[in-house]
Amino acid sequence: MDSRRDFIKTAAVSAVTMMSAMLTAPLSALADNPRKVELFAHRGASALRPEHTLAAYAKAIADGADYVEPDLVITKDGVLVARHEAFLAETTDVASRLEFAGKHTIKTIDGRRQDGWFVEDFTLAELKTLRAVERLPRVRPQNTAYDGMFQILTWDEIIDFTAAHAATTGRVIGLVPELKHSTYFKSIGLPLEDRFLATIAAHEYTRRCPLEIQSFEVANLKYIRSVIGKQKNVRLMQLVERGDIRPADVVVAGGELTFGKMCSKQGLRDIASYADVVAPPTRALIPLQADGKLGQPTSLIADAHDAGLLVHTWTFRPENRFLPADYRDNQGEDARNEKGSVAEMQTYIAAGIDGFFSDDSALGRRAIGG
Repeated sequence: MDSRRDFIKTAAVSAVTMMSAMLTAPLSALADNPRKVELFAHRGASALRPEHTLAAYAKAIADGADYVEPDLVITKDGVLVARHEAFLAETTDVASRLEFAGKHTIKTIDGRRQDGWFVEDFTLAELKTLRAVERLPRVRPQNTAYDGMFQILTWDEIIDFTAAHAATTGRVIGLVPELKHSTYFKSIGLPLEDRFLATIAAHEYTRRCPLEIQSFEVANLKYIRSVIGKQKNVRLMQLVERGDIRPADVVVAGGELTFGKMCSKQGLRDIASYADVVAPPTRALIPLQADGKLGQPTSLIADAHDAGLLVHTWTFRPENRFLPADYRDNQGEDARNEKGSVAEMQTYIAAGIDGFFSDDSALGRRAIGG
């Protein structure tokens, strides 16, 4: 009996030691990770499962993602949850729920007018009665088989779920949360940032795991940097669009800064003063030609590296309609084209990116090679 107790005690201590080493060893090596490119699961494995569901995150982890992405918005009672945006009609069954018909409204958020239902009008308890559905049912009809199976997840639940998979698989899985509509939510009395920071401080896993915090806005990232400073396991990612579009917080403040200016050499140096990563869309790095084929890389990757920034790009999707003309096959617009998708990702990897978002982590892992 004593020997059995000794065995159990030794096994428990070994498990704790292994988990601690698993969490801490990669963190001290984030800056010199031997992998050239990191793989970010865009809303989970959203090419194969409805986005931001347990199924999408689990599939992405099983398929080799380095990080899973929850986009974070907030409920009426102040709980952070994972939805791509405040608008609920495209990714939940809310339109069919008669009990919420009175919440139907029209809002303009970040310059976009939408007619439907919005997360900030629901308490968490109400939101938990909804079920996730496929965002692109015409493109990904196979994913509709999972409609109605999954609840909307809280940020806390996603952290625990990821930590559980890390403990089960014996590999560290990063989180790449995006703060959505920060300025809008602040304007209605539901600021995201302090709630977000309190949550990551409250979880042992997020105090240690690779954590890359992203936003299309600027002020929220600067605020987070001012609060947390530099931490070994944390990076800040400045998402950027192309051209003359302005970040939502800049628009509200009456500023003139555009994403195009942010991607200039001086703009990139400015980003490097508060962030670690710049994340342009794929076509800002290698644009399409007039015939729809991939052209030549711009200088953006080299310019960002010169400014001391990593370059992570978004988003690779495996269907023909999302591929450059020279990577498509003749199976139809909505057909999965695994060969073409992998080839496209490899072209961008060869151009020098440090990481990328993919809707299909298995294909992303194949493109990276390992």
